[in-house]
Amino acid sequence: MRAPIGTFDDASPASGRLDLLPAPVAAALAAGWGDITAERIIHVDTDPAVADTAVFVEHHGRDLLDTSANCVVVAGRRGGETTLAACVVLSRTRVDVNGAVRRHLGARKASFAAMDTAVGETGMEYGGITPIGLPAAWPLLLDPAVVDEEWVLIGSGSRRGKLIVPGKALAALPGAVVVAGLGV
Repeated sequence: MRAPIGTFDDASPASGRLDLLPAPVAAALAAGWGDITAERIIHVDTDPAVADTAVFVEHHGRDLLDTSANCVVVAGRRGGETTLAACVVLSRTRVDVNGAVRRHLGARKASFAAMDTAVGETGMEYGGITPIGLPAAWPLLLDPAVVDEEWVLIGSGSRRGKLIVPGKALAALPGAVVVAGLGV
């Protein structure tokens, strides 16, 4: 199968690759959401050594810089309460943690979550966290530019492999909210 974006030697429907994915991601893909099924999501098997965005796009196609998205875990705090959320922005931008995220969460302070928190709470590998399979109670904040992409390359929950999904499919995920100005 040929992936709709990038240059990959090994691309297949995610439905046939669930065994390569962390349990929460595999479960979410197997269950699907809205009219999205694992057959509509593409898994590309890639080398974990080239998982970081800059190296990845150099290896698999510079055009991926415009269609890749990063998912980061943030912690919003207010009065002793902490709210964890995930934010997805195109790779060429960064998350406006102290503006858009803090305001959306109603937090006094917001920051990137500690690595052990992000990994422990998601069941995913750091550097591969994906919006698919996140804890149900978490807000999932999406930049409009991500949703507007026909196809978006995102993490697979591990550093080995990536997922290619329709941008609009991310907006249909549980807890997803499109937040203007999230990516700056």
